[in-house]
Amino acid sequence: MPETALRSPVPPHPAATLILLRDGPEGLEVLVMERHAGLRFAPGATVFPGGRLEPADHDPLWRARWPDGEPPADLAHRVAAVRECAEECGILLTQDPLPPSSLAGLRRSLAAGEGFADALARAGAAPAFDRMAVMARWVTPETLPRRFDTLFLLAPAPDGQEPKGDGGEAVGTLWASPCRLLAEEEAGRCRLVFATRMTLLRLAGCADTAAAMACAAIPLGPHAGLPPPILPCLVDTAAGPVYRIPAGCGFSPLETAAEHVRLG
Repeated sequence: MPETALRSPVPPHPAATLILLRDGPEGLEVLVMERHAGLRFAPGATVFPGGRLEPADHDPLWRARWPDGEPPADLAHRVAAVRECAEECGILLTQDPLPPSSLAGLRRSLAAGEGFADALARAGAAPAFDRMAVMARWVTPETLPRRFDTLFLLAPAPDGQEPKGDGGEAVGTLWASPCRLLAEEEAGRCRLVFATRMTLLRLAGCADTAAAMACAAIPLGPHAGLPPPILPCLVDTAAGPVYRIPAGCGFSPLETAAEHVRLG
């Protein structure tokens, strides 16, 4: 038996991504960033801001930041998504408008290694974890050496904040409609990983922010747990190898030719 057949899949890292939404001249727009070409995972790809969960994202103190009632089971993912977006793109999802000087100070604190909770307290900022809606949970295929179990979250963009890449992970930021980003990929001017592309395909049918939030919202109680994972599987068919996703997951097409799938 070949050695590769004996290897178990690498366990995926829990992660979260935040899809910020706004209404622009062409309708719905999303915030994306271009990843640095030197990164190990998805180098040069156009993605939504996000990253893996850190131990501090699970701190019980975050429960006190939930505005009313019992927080959802995905609270740590919401913390990670908001934190990563602030670090990478300079936008912080807050309950109230945040002065540019406070936002800049918070970003400097995070870059210097200060904990997210302490940086928020220093800036006097209250994160709007309750304004986020769960869209899906994507898991990197088992054949890859670097894998992530990522919760995709949607939220209306806060007013008065402009994105700016950190120059490390994010070398550029852009507001664009899902249709425009898909067209840019088709023309070879941007690189989309599979989960990003599938998300844009679904959002392309939403006219505005309200429609996107409505179609993506997954009702989750405090004890409901995370939504079922969407794990693309490589399958041989008569037409050639395809990546297949589960029926009823809310995304389409269910099969995509492997040659058109970028995984990292």
